[in-house]
Formats: sequence, structure tokens, C-alpha cells
Amino acid sequence: MLDQARSLGINLLDTAPAYGSSEQRLGRLLTDRQDWVICTKVGEEFLNGKSYYDFSETHVRHSVERSLRNLNTDYLDIVLVHSDGNDMHIIESTACLPTLMDLKEKGLIRAVGMSTKSLDGGLKAVELSDLVMVTYNPSTTDDAEVIRYANSLNKGVLIKKALNSGHVATAGENSIENNLIFALTPAGVSSVIVGTISPEHLRENVESVVRALA
Repeated sequence: MLDQARSLGINLLDTAPAYGSSEQRLGRLLTDRQDWVICTKVGEEFLNGKSYYDFSETHVRHSVERSLRNLNTDYLDIVLVHSDGNDMHIIESTACLPTLMDLKEKGLIRAVGMSTKSLDGGLKAVELSDLVMVTYNPSTTDDAEVIRYANSLNKGVLIKKALNSGHVATAGENSIENNLIFALTPAGVSSVIVGTISPEHLRENVESVVRALA
């Protein structure tokens, strides 16, 4: 599927420590590192079937170092804060973002951002970092303001849940293609993160994107 993705023009891979063995599997499989933009995260861990969060400086440094090992790379293109929903607390009361910025200065990270869950958190993250990941689909549009603000500051925007976590119809107004058109329309959107379950599913999604961009 990685070879197929590359042949279809996909180069951004979104992963995280909270996604099970995703980082380790990618690290074993990826070749031609320069062809891929790797986005991973810090803050959320998934252990014994449950999530827990740690935004301390010690954990952030450990998480980044572990991701570098797992992904078999000496730099990470993007590292996002994996929010627990308390965006403003993370930004204002933890060392998470400053620690990531320090690791960026050291050359281990190329861009720092936050996967946000609130409007005020998204707006603040735009000011303080390089990019944001926000939820945006026809039924969830609050972050449209964040997208506009990021575009005005020339900051990156990644869209999550464009397909409403997979709960879209195969046809009609709430279809995959219409949702992708909706997510890709705002000025400033850098990329849309879409999961896949099979080579056929991946191909169909890419075909929808091509039609959406036509």
C-alpha cells in the first residue's frame, strides 16, 4: 500500500505513538526517506487498551527520541501535540510546545504544530507554531475560523475527520467526494488526512480527490 500510495502521488504519512504499532511498522517498511513527509505526535499514549496523556518536557523529549528510532529516521518532518481536549491548558501551562520548539532548533523536527479540539486552542496554536490539524467537514465547521487565520499568517493546515471518521455515504450530498471537495475548498488547506483499509479503498479515495480538484 505504501508503494501504491507513492505511485498515486501521496507523500504525507500521519502516525502517532497512540496508533498502536504504526510507527514501528512504517519504520520497517519505508524506503527513500526523502520522498516522504512524516507527521507524528506527542502527548497521547495508548497502553493496555486505554489512552493516557503526558505533556511534560521529559515525556515529550522521550517521545520524540522514540519516534525517531521507531521510524528509522534522523529527523521528523512534522510533530503535532496530540491534544486531550484541554488545548489552552496544554499551550499555556505545560512545557510541551516550548520543548518541541527546542527540538526543532536542534534539527530533529522541521515543523511543530498541534492537533486541536477547540476553537480558542486552534487560534492560539496558529500564533505559536508552524501548523495546525483541525476537524473540518460539512457537519463540523467551527474550525473554519482557524483555517482562515492560519492562511492569513501563512501557517500550514491539515484537515482531520474530513470524512467524519468514516461515517459518510457512498453517494449523495454526504458522499466521500463531496466531503473532500468541502475540506479542500478553503484557502490555506495544506492536506487532508484520510485513512484507508485496502488498496481498492485507497485508489477510490484518490480518484475522489482527483475529481474534487478538477
